[in-house]
Amino acid sequence: MEEKTVFKDFLALIKIGIVNSNFITTFTGIWLALYFTGGGLLENLSTVIFTLIGSSLVIAGSCAINNYYDRDIDHLMERTKDRPTVTGKVTPIHVLYMGIIFTFIGTVFLLFTTITATIIGLVGFVTYVFLYTMWSKRRYTINTVIGSISGAVPPLIGWAAIDSSLHAVAWVLFLIMFIWQPPHFLAIAMKRSEEYRRAGIPMLPVVHGFAVTKRQMVVWVACLLPLPFYLFSLGIPFLILATLLNIGWLVIGMMGFKMQDDIKWAKYMFVYSLNYLTILFVAMVIVTAI
Repeated sequence: MEEKTVFKDFLALIKIGIVNSNFITTFTGIWLALYFTGGGLLENLSTVIFTLIGSSLVIAGSCAINNYYDRDIDHLMERTKDRPTVTGKVTPIHVLYMGIIFTFIGTVFLLFTTITATIIGLVGFVTYVFLYTMWSKRRYTINTVIGSISGAVPPLIGWAAIDSSLHAVAWVLFLIMFIWQPPHFLAIAMKRSEEYRRAGIPMLPVVHGFAVTKRQMVVWVACLLPLPFYLFSLGIPFLILATLLNIGWLVIGMMGFKMQDDIKWAKYMFVYSLNYLTILFVAMVIVTAI
C-alpha cells in the first residue's frame, strides 16, 4: 500500500496528465514528419524512443519545478491542496533536485536526435518554468497565453527530431496547440475562480469577470477555424472532421452567451476541449496510416 502511495505521489509531482497528453502530441509530430519525409517508423525507432523519453522527462522535470515553486499557494486551492509538496510527504528541495535532474537527462536524450529538437525542448522548459511559473502566473492575466507557448512545443520537438527544417505543417500543429490552450485553461479558471482568487492568482475571470472571459474564449476558438485548411494534404476526410470539431466547439462557445449557469457552461467547454484535442491528433495519425 505504501509503495502505491509513493508512486501516486510521484505521478502527482510530475503531473502525469500533462506528460501523457504531450506524449500524444509529440508522437503525432514524429509520425507526420516521417509521413512527409518518406521515413519509416522502424528504421527511425531509436530516434523515436529518444524523442519520446527525452521530451517526457523535460516536461516532467518542468512540472516538478512548478510544484516546488507553487508550494506556498497550492494549499489554498482544492485541486492542488493534496500535492506532496503541500502535505509534506516530500521534501521540497528533493522535488527541485528531481526536476533539475529529469530536465537534464531529458535534454541529453534529445541531443541524441537533433540540435533543433533539443533547443525547442529547452525553449519549452524556459517558457514554462521562468516566463510562466516564476514571472507571469502571479502578475498578469496574460499568463495563460504565455504558458501556452510551452504547451505548444511538443509536436515541434517531435517533428524537429526527424526533420530539422520544420515543414509548414509542423507550425500549424504548433498553432493548433497554442490556440487550443487559452479556452481550455480559461474554462478551468472559471470553474476554480474562487480558488484562484484566494491564492492571489490574477486569472482572467478573477480580474475581469466571466463575461469578458467568455468572449475571449469564443474568439480563441474561432481562431482555430482556418487551421485545418492548411492541413489539406492530410486529405478531405480529415479536413471535414477537423472543421466539424471546430464548428462544434464554436457552437458550444456561443451557447455561453445565453446559458445562465456559467460554471456549467465552463464544464462543457472543458470536456469538449479534452475530447477535441485527443480526436484531432489521433485522427492525424490514422488518416496518414491508412
